[in-house]
Amino acid sequence: MADKNAYEWIRDGQATLGIECGSTRIKAILIGPDHSVLAAGGHTWENTLVDGLWSYSLTEVHEGVQHAYATLVADVNEKYGLTPTCYTSIGISAMMHGYLAFDAQKKQLVPFRTWRNVSTGPAAAQLSELFGINIPMRWSIAHLHQAVLNNEEHVARIASINTLAGYVHELLTGQHVLGIGDASGMFPIDSRTYTYDERCLDAYDTLMADQPYTWKLRDLLPQVLVAGQDAGKLTKSGALLLDPTGQLQAGIQMCPPEGDAGTGMVATHAVAPRTGNVSAGTSIFAMIVLEKALTRLHMEVDPVTTPDGSPVAMVHSNNGASELDVWAKVFAQFSEYAGIHMPMEDIYTLLYTRALSGAPDGGGLLAYNLLSGEPVIGVDAGRPLLMRLPDADFSLADLMRTQLMTVFAPIRMGMNILTDEGVELDRLLAHGGIFKTAGVAQKILADALRTPIAVGETAGEGGAWGIAVLARYAAVRAENQTLPEYLDNDVFVDEDVTVIEPHEADADAYESYLSRYMRGTAITRTAAQYS
Repeated sequence: MADKNAYEWIRDGQATLGIECGSTRIKAILIGPDHSVLAAGGHTWENTLVDGLWSYSLTEVHEGVQHAYATLVADVNEKYGLTPTCYTSIGISAMMHGYLAFDAQKKQLVPFRTWRNVSTGPAAAQLSELFGINIPMRWSIAHLHQAVLNNEEHVARIASINTLAGYVHELLTGQHVLGIGDASGMFPIDSRTYTYDERCLDAYDTLMADQPYTWKLRDLLPQVLVAGQDAGKLTKSGALLLDPTGQLQAGIQMCPPEGDAGTGMVATHAVAPRTGNVSAGTSIFAMIVLEKALTRLHMEVDPVTTPDGSPVAMVHSNNGASELDVWAKVFAQFSEYAGIHMPMEDIYTLLYTRALSGAPDGGGLLAYNLLSGEPVIGVDAGRPLLMRLPDADFSLADLMRTQLMTVFAPIRMGMNILTDEGVELDRLLAHGGIFKTAGVAQKILADALRTPIAVGETAGEGGAWGIAVLARYAAVRAENQTLPEYLDNDVFVDEDVTVIEPHEADADAYESYLSRYMRGTAITRTAAQYS
């Protein structure tokens, strides 16, 4: 019956499409009216260094989105024997922040500067002082202002700036708009007016008054929309970009494009005050929905919003599971050399499960997963490191447990600040591929934060599923139904989650590991001097 319903939903255009451009994978998800996953597709990609900055070319963006959609269609064909031509709605999401700059003819002016770059320190510091709000180095305004400080030639010709999600959405609709959650990673947001903070805009205009530029920041930024608002329709050219075969129809409604932080909040049922989530991928971040604003400026905490505009404290670590992926590939190579073929999924399961038998304090091992700088702990450049005491038991279990504990260390440092501010949580949910192996990363995170961690059935689906849910909300929600109400009453009404409580002795052991981790950060700064 489920397959029959899915066939009819897809045939009749009642399914909803979500596409998310993540750091290492572009994922396309098709969901039904019951929000279940009907089909999926994907495309693997990697950022590259361009003139010393992490980037993706726009050609890669176009081809990657197209390929992800094509593999989704192929999955539908294989499962249901038909080709989708229309959807209830479509949503686009992508990694937040970064800098995409265009001239009046929509020509890209400089290569895409992603969130991963930490080259904007002077601009971020000046703007944080100017606004009295933490402006992280990842934010779009920091990238723009650093280009101003650097006297870069392209700045005079800028007509618009965008995030990756906003750029793809504009390709598909012609609309220069952005969801409020993603916009809050470009420039400070006023959660009372649901748009950019006018005080900060005015302060920036004053700062730029003696500069020889004709533009005003207000004119460069995308229009801010909140969840549920109309963000335009798929154009003919947009439909052909997604589906060059011409079978996809134009005119499909689209929801506001959102960042991966916002879609992660949706995917983990964490958009109401006193809820929060931890999203783990190439980067890792905790999003805590606040009852009230923090009382002090904290440079380790980003002020962002939920997709419907509620204030959020974001603790962001630039480095997530990528180093774990590297180790998994090493063991995959070993198994191939030994004449044993193991699917990567099985390798991850084996390694992660083995980590649970490792020493809770790392057993004399110390690791840093720093592929790039890590502002939360004051490290400007990344060098992955693995160290051990001479008498350490260098076992596979200890190695993998140490690598998993290291992933969560910067997040723990930021969460300490929120605890000191008196922030309280009713639940903290986790999602991302690292949590697919049941009970492993979830337990280590619970011990690291001394907080119960919930993981739901959608933990591995992540942001592509989350943006599909937001797209469906925009299309079918009842009048005056808030996003938290929609999630409570329509999406997660039969939510099935598993909760792991922190283990006192293991949490104490994590404290010991964290102490060594913080003392050793000087080693990473020294290592960064060598290329």
